[in-house]
Amino acid sequence: MLAGGLGYATWGLVSDMHETGAPPLAIGTLVMLGLALLIALGFEFVNGFHDTANAVATVIYTHSLRPMVAVVWSGCFNFLGVLLSTGAVAYSIITLLPIDLILSAGSQGGYAMIFALLLAAIIWNLLTWAVGIPNSSSHALIGSILGVGLANQLLTPRDQPQSGVQWDQALKVLESLLFSPIVGFLAAGGLLLLAKTLVRRPELWRAPEGDRPPPLWIRALLILTCTGVSFSHGGNDGQKGMGLIMLILIGAAPTAFALNRAIPDSATPAFIQSTHEASAIFALHADGTPAISAARARGIVDRAIKEKRLDQPASYAALSSLSDDIGRQIQSYGAIRRVPAEAVSNVRNDMYLAAEAVRLLPREGAHFTAGESDTLKRYAGQLNHGTRFIPVWVKVSVAIALGLGTMVGWKRIVVTVGERIGKTHLTYGQGASAELVAAATIGLAELYGLPVSTTHILSSGVAGTMAANGSGLQRRTLRNLALAWILTLPVAITLAGLLYWLLHALFF
Repeated sequence: MLAGGLGYATWGLVSDMHETGAPPLAIGTLVMLGLALLIALGFEFVNGFHDTANAVATVIYTHSLRPMVAVVWSGCFNFLGVLLSTGAVAYSIITLLPIDLILSAGSQGGYAMIFALLLAAIIWNLLTWAVGIPNSSSHALIGSILGVGLANQLLTPRDQPQSGVQWDQALKVLESLLFSPIVGFLAAGGLLLLAKTLVRRPELWRAPEGDRPPPLWIRALLILTCTGVSFSHGGNDGQKGMGLIMLILIGAAPTAFALNRAIPDSATPAFIQSTHEASAIFALHADGTPAISAARARGIVDRAIKEKRLDQPASYAALSSLSDDIGRQIQSYGAIRRVPAEAVSNVRNDMYLAAEAVRLLPREGAHFTAGESDTLKRYAGQLNHGTRFIPVWVKVSVAIALGLGTMVGWKRIVVTVGERIGKTHLTYGQGASAELVAAATIGLAELYGLPVSTTHILSSGVAGTMAANGSGLQRRTLRNLALAWILTLPVAITLAGLLYWLLHALFF
């Protein structure tokens, strides 16, 4: 599987570059690209130790499936979850990063960012896995991103706009990470009480006895819930690595990956019309500010985003000019897929800046009519469609990395979930309740583009069923889980910040 995954990833990379006519990469760039991709897939592999292991914990602990069968089964549905994911979570993670690092992902600073945040997350995940604590890979990655953003802000010269963490997006993500375990605890406990009232089958509420598997109908139920968690986990957690891999690819080979060349030529007229409509709206809000050249407009919009001064006449005038220029460029080339190699980076960065500005304007107090809001929403959607995409080979590579991680490191987490959260062993009904709630919660989060922690939702769900059942909770394990939850963000922030500072110093 490892050889097949790496071979398929290499074939996909080379094939995409060949089809788009991208020039061969320099040796140095190729080495950096390969190293960055391996580290990104390594993060997803380690993610399997923690998060995917939770999906198979109940079926293995209850002897519903043999361990190797369970992890292969889970890996298959992780694969499907990743393959059918929307990509919303992937780019939700990317928007946490400083905008100047996103726009210059292929620079030395961009590689320092990627290496620092991924290595910090991997180090913390391995440390917590070594002691069997179900730590959250999502927490570790998001903490690492925050650390890089803060370090980048501190390293930015005082005479330049400070580009740090995108706090509006960060607070949204942190809220989802905070409230999802609470939802898991309460919903799983409530579901257990409801199920005990409706399903009066005593065998469902027993703990496993020896190595004997449960009755067939209970096995089917637990396999179904395991499948649901695996699928939803792939759809949410797998995207976190995919977003970073796309950032790496955009920086190293922009000709092939900066723009979505799969968009058909027939979509070009509608896109150009949308740019003109958006430009007219921005010009209306510019309050007569003189027209600005496209070259100046880029710098003005970039600075306005960093300084949070978008809702100003000069910013609207710049956005109007930038939108018109995007439309003119695409019209002159005939379609997005026909943008020549030397213009790809500029077109992509212009589209990204415009889309980010449209996203941030309402949060800065901008007021638009209902019709204007609909037009700008459609415009941003078309911009994102042109710049936010994930090739199939990236999804497949991430799915394989997740599955392999599960097969290697499942045992420690299974024991923790099954025996060390409650004072009594996990029953079949408790496991099913916790996993049903986890699958639903993670699936809904993926639908809304919110990254959540499979580990914390499932562990909280198990704790909720123990509390609802009157089984009691082991304080030591809960203390360790809470400690990991509390420490992950500050530790990951510190690790990533220090690594970024070190790599930044070495590169520059």
